[in-house]
Amino acid sequence: MRNDLPPRRPGAVRTRLLSVIGVVGVGAVAGSLLLWHAQVGDFLGLAADKEPVVSTVSAPAIGAPPASTPSTSTPTPTRRPTYPPTTPPKTPSTSPTKRKTTEPTTTAVREESINGLSPKLKARLKKAMAAARADGITISITSARRSASKQQRLLNAAIKKYGSYKVATRWVLPPKYSAHVQGKAVDIGPAAAMTWLNKNGWRYGVCRRYDNEPWHFEALTAPGTKCPPREPHAVAKAD
Repeated sequence: MRNDLPPRRPGAVRTRLLSVIGVVGVGAVAGSLLLWHAQVGDFLGLAADKEPVVSTVSAPAIGAPPASTPSTSTPTPTRRPTYPPTTPPKTPSTSPTKRKTTEPTTTAVREESINGLSPKLKARLKKAMAAARADGITISITSARRSASKQQRLLNAAIKKYGSYKVATRWVLPPKYSAHVQGKAVDIGPAAAMTWLNKNGWRYGVCRRYDNEPWHFEALTAPGTKCPPREPHAVAKAD
């Protein structure tokens, strides 16, 4: 079987080719005109459909409302007025306050104690008191060492009692002459003790000094030695 095709005519093919070439050429010219028009519009800024260029730095997204930015300003603190410092009142301490105590330079001695006597009279009297106690006699101290102020008060009282300084000094000497102020004399009691010591005191070197004062004793001799004669009374020495 033969496939017989009718022969093509050269004139029709040429016509089609020219049509295609013409269409392509018109399209190329139209495209060139459009491109030239767009470039001229960009140059002159006359393009109607071109949107202005806006910086997108820190710009909110399209369609979303701009976020409100909080204020970054720092509030200024209010300055308080300054006042001069004041010293707070002192509160009393709850702890016990230590009192400053001054130790006395000399220990106060009772007038009825032999501790204020001179060492010699004190030692002799202690032996005599022990011997008297062995005999059943208690020697009590009524006045040993006296202060100068006490001696002066006694003298003033004696002057008032006897009416004169001369008579008063027979019983009470002034402080600067008194053996009591010097710690060298002692008055004792009771009467039995006076009698015992007057009789036996020489054994211990303790003697009665005045006739008018049976209670007044001093260390007037060495132990075991006879006591010196008694004086009638005390006599104030002349200044």
